[in-house]
Amino acid sequence: MYEWIKALHIIAVISWMAGMLYLPRLFVYHCGTEAGSKQSETFKVMERRLLRVIINPAMIVTWVAGLYLAWSGHWFSSGWLYGKLVLVIILSGVHGLFSRCVKDFAADRNTRSEKFYRIINEVPTVLMILIVILVVVKPF
Repeated sequence: MYEWIKALHIIAVISWMAGMLYLPRLFVYHCGTEAGSKQSETFKVMERRLLRVIINPAMIVTWVAGLYLAWSGHWFSSGWLYGKLVLVIILSGVHGLFSRCVKDFAADRNTRSEKFYRIINEVPTVLMILIVILVVVKPF
């Protein structure tokens, strides 16, 4: 069962990261549209669906499967896991920020620039790299 849950965890992580990398790119393009335009309304639908149908469920499955793996694999005595958990909590916070941004765009209240979204788009990538290193290398 452990290997099946691990496979599910990896699939969920890939889905979560795909969404977390694509959503801020949509925000960049959305910034360039006029509020209320057909293009802006299309971005609102894309952002909402991406968040609700892919990103949110993938995050939940990632957390549930990951915690199961940590518990059943007796990893809670390993230092690297705590480093990973801190980074995943930060990634979850970025997820929360993105959720807030979707709501702001939906209400035509976005106050952030394209540059902000271009920069924030790199945060999930950096976190992902650090998480993968911790999981594969297990440095402590």
